Amino acid sequence: MQAIVSTRGLSKRYGSSYSVENIDLLVEEGEIYGFLGPNGAGKSTTLKMILGLAQPTEGSVTVFGKELAKHRRLILSQTGSLIESPSYYGHLTGLENMRVVQRLRNVPGSHVREALKIVRLEQQQNKKVSQYSLGMKQRLGIAMALLASPKLLVLDEPTNGLDPAGIGEIRELIKSLPQRLGMTVLISSHLLSEIEQIATSVGIIHQGKMLFQGKLDRLRNESHPTIAIKTSRNPMAHSLLAAQGLTPILQDGFLRLSHLTDAQVARINRELLAADIDVLRIVEHKKSLESLFLELTGKERSL
Repeated sequence: MQAIVSTRGLSKRYGSSYSVENIDLLVEEGEIYGFLGPNGAGKSTTLKMILGLAQPTEGSVTVFGKELAKHRRLILSQTGSLIESPSYYGHLTGLENMRVVQRLRNVPGSHVREALKIVRLEQQQNKKVSQYSLGMKQRLGIAMALLASPKLLVLDEPTNGLDPAGIGEIRELIKSLPQRLGMTVLISSHLLSEIEQIATSVGIIHQGKMLFQGKLDRLRNESHPTIAIKTSRNPMAHSLLAAQGLTPILQDGFLRLSHLTDAQVARINRELLAADIDVLRIVEHKKSLESLFLELTGKERSL
């Protein structure tokens, strides 16, 4: 896979403290890359440096195989972005706002119609943007970002402040872009459950440092599922399993074990029954992406 975005040692320092420190980010062609972290983690600052909106203190940014510092205009001509919140003229209609961006980007008028269709704003295009709902304004911002048919789309918290229906609309839209338009999407969010539903790869940032980067499946595999076994004689079952070199933890009426294969679980079940210990329940607990995030950061905190 070709790298669409890559950074090396990317850092941003304000005074003596780092907002972003030594970030090596890699976004491959055709993927939806979820950039995760709590508010204030450094997500927006990183995206701004990738777009040339903020000057790195240290490090480099490469987009489409070209250094941003040397080829910024060329790179931005193939990039669409929505950072923090959409910009628009409230007294103009959605269509008029799109025409303004069309002239700035120097693209054909057909692109306006197509972009409005993609974000499902055709029916509201002649309505003043000041009368749009928050979700409609977000979709208009994405339409503006799509106007020049970019190869790379950068979205910073695109579902911020939306109700569940609006979040669902934006999520389905983003999911369709790589296959429908051949785009690569880099999206930041603190809504971990949302990223889990759309991203193919993730990067987790906390206090300006990258804690994890890779395919979503690899992140899930970082934490092995726990097997919880409830028996009719838990203390006796605990002793039996401990004698076999296992380390069960008795918690909430269950014996919990990790790093077990299916064959091991089946064997444990047979041995408990052979010892006249009834197995009442066997449950597999898999950690959600949010649980893994909290485990990585070591903090039980609001996201």
